[in-house]
Amino acid sequence: MSEVVRTSGLRKGYGSGERRVEVLRGIDLAVAGGEMLAVVGPSGVGKSTLLHLIGLLDRPDAGQLVLFGSDVSALSVERRARWRNSRIGFVFQFHALLPEFSLEENVAMPLLIAGRARRAALEAARELVAAVGLDHRRDHFPDELSGGEQQRGAVARALVAEPELLLADEPTGNLDAANAEGLFGLLQQLHLSRSLTSVIVTHNEALASRCGRTLRLTGAAVEEACSKT
Repeated sequence: MSEVVRTSGLRKGYGSGERRVEVLRGIDLAVAGGEMLAVVGPSGVGKSTLLHLIGLLDRPDAGQLVLFGSDVSALSVERRARWRNSRIGFVFQFHALLPEFSLEENVAMPLLIAGRARRAALEAARELVAAVGLDHRRDHFPDELSGGEQQRGAVARALVAEPELLLADEPTGNLDAANAEGLFGLLQQLHLSRSLTSVIVTHNEALASRCGRTLRLTGAAVEEACSKT
């Protein structure tokens, strides 16, 4: 199966001089199309930094990043934004739903920002809201939803533009055990039903073990990548 993500010698640090901290020190990684990869490791080793680089939210200091077979290391700001909006979906630890809009409107927001007609955007959002089990809550506002429901809404918003690559940064980190289990099961279901390639950063080793492969970061480098058998 063709590769969706490949990094070669990816490096990223912050600060300068004596205060500079090297976060990633030459990461080599390949993610095949259709793969569900978990990224684990202690705090501070660069898990979120790696995800932000893959998702074109930040630029590496050195190294190469190839997405969908194209070298995107030197893309302009405008082209990076187009790639993010059309081919990559993001889920973060905190849902970041806009409080003044209903759940359905929040899910439709990426399409509305991209210029999709409001009616078509809301129809697409309604389908995703139903897919995450919240059709009965689509007219509710974020503060009327539970934490688990809010995060399910964030998943629906990430997928409404039909991306090929889903990046999730501690998506269950703000949930209790029952809701974390439910959300991860939903991610697995959507990964399969929508033919996604998924990269999920998590501290939860039990949930990570349910992915097809686990990448472990230790000391800002790749220690091991384990495939499930």
